[in-house]
Amino acid sequence: MTKPEIEPYHKFYLYRRIVQAKLFIDRHYAQPIDLHQIADEAYFSKFHFTRLFKQAYGKTPHYYLTQVRLDQAKRLLADGEPVTQVCFSVGFDSSTSFAALFKKHAGMAPSVYQAKQLQRKALFNHNPLHAVPNCFAETYGWKNSNIR
Repeated sequence: MTKPEIEPYHKFYLYRRIVQAKLFIDRHYAQPIDLHQIADEAYFSKFHFTRLFKQAYGKTPHYYLTQVRLDQAKRLLADGEPVTQVCFSVGFDSSTSFAALFKKHAGMAPSVYQAKQLQRKALFNHNPLHAVPNCFAETYGWKNSNIR
């Protein structure tokens, strides 16, 4: 094989291993996993893996894991799960560090986020048309209608 034929295969193979590690994070985010376990999933050293993961996804594996955990926490909080239970069910060890990290990323404490989401759901349940995006309503002529 010539060099141009080897290079695309090599890149595809590396990328496939990185994706495999990302999927490992997506499946096991609630467990106490660390960078060493994630890198092992892709068969790379921690340092090489971190560099390749960041190159592929634009963020470090640790940041991605934190983001997945926080996204799942938002879903659970919006469903009304207790904050402490959410903290431990998404893989955090401390409710204090979870609350601080959540506030840093979401701009509000988990309990405030939960209250807002539950209020929003109650509003939509009371009047489902509040859930219709304005751009959609205007497209279909509902702008000046009696829909409130």
